[in-house]
Amino acid sequence: MAEEKKPAKKKVNAKAYVKIGRTCPKCGPKKRLAKHANRLSCGNCGYFERV
Repeated sequence: MAEEKKPAKKKVNAKAYVKIGRTCPKCGPKKRLAKHANRLSCGNCGYFERV
């Protein structure tokens, strides 16, 4: 079966990697929010935002 490409989580800049996506305000910059159809959610602490 053909494998589908996943969207990039990091963007290569001229000097460094840049993380794509929102970070969790409770957990800090190391944890990113997962995209769902109607919300963004953190799997670590349970924080979510309605979109």
